[in-house]
Amino acid sequence: MLRRRPLSTASAVGVVLVLLIIAVLARRVLPGPASSSPTPSAQSSASASSSATETATQTAATSTASTAPAGPTHIWLIVFENRSYGEVIGNRSAPYFNELAARFALATNYHAVARPSQPNYLALISGSTQGVTDNEAHTLTAPTLLDQLDVAQRSWRVFAENVPGGCFTGASASGGPDGAGTYARKHEPAISFRSVSSDPARCMRITNLSAFDPRAADFSLVIPNLCHSMHDCSTAEGDRWLANVAPRILDSDAWRSGGILLITFDEADGRDASQHIPMIIASPLAAPGTRIAQAATHYGLLRTIENAWGLPCLAQSCASNAIPLPGR
Repeated sequence: MLRRRPLSTASAVGVVLVLLIIAVLARRVLPGPASSSPTPSAQSSASASSSATETATQTAATSTASTAPAGPTHIWLIVFENRSYGEVIGNRSAPYFNELAARFALATNYHAVARPSQPNYLALISGSTQGVTDNEAHTLTAPTLLDQLDVAQRSWRVFAENVPGGCFTGASASGGPDGAGTYARKHEPAISFRSVSSDPARCMRITNLSAFDPRAADFSLVIPNLCHSMHDCSTAEGDRWLANVAPRILDSDAWRSGGILLITFDEADGRDASQHIPMIIASPLAAPGTRIAQAATHYGLLRTIENAWGLPCLAQSCASNAIPLPGR
């Protein structure tokens, strides 16, 4: 009977080495299970693709924002008295009015909202006539555009020709730094609201025309005296006054940088029941001879200003058509 001899130590080591070599070769030849994690090169490619997409999206958003028209830098509103559309537009006695209408934009279907004068001025800054049907002094408590501007941290001023200083609340006044002429409270609406008249800091923003500076405020309401507004004097007189005042605005950097000058009348001639009045929109974005046929009123003009600066609407302006501003 034969006996098996035990393996030597050297033989055992050789067997183990052979088995290890076979195992290594098998791992190289046979495919392993799919990995759920991307390789470093795949991660790098995905990251680059995601970054490129995000950069393109941000670039597009920035481009859209930069090309979207911004609101006006400044708005000036000048209000004249008692002329119908046809008494100004096309009238040889108003050459400067017609020059501006040819250079800029003219709203051809614009109308006043009330009789007599004062309710129209109230409508322009509060969106309502406030139940006023006369030209007497009233103290009103309704909110106004001026309140909205303060909340929005936008500045405002009222430049009323021949108005005395010191928060004057009288019905009329004459002379002063502006020279000959008469101021009428009924044509200056801010002083009729308690939020202005009872606050010295706010009512001091109502000054005479000698203090006029186109850069003084974001919103400026400019009121000529009884003669220059055409209330007591001729259309030609008012036209000459405008030809002296408007260039101070139109030649300013405040206007060139995106401002808008609005020029209108409180109401039509008393014999004109249509209340059809001129509305000139002098903007550096307006193409010469632009005509806006959309129907609008003083309430719509207020809505236009509110929309331009992202302000909420007031009273009847909420249901009124805003005037399309050229280039915006």
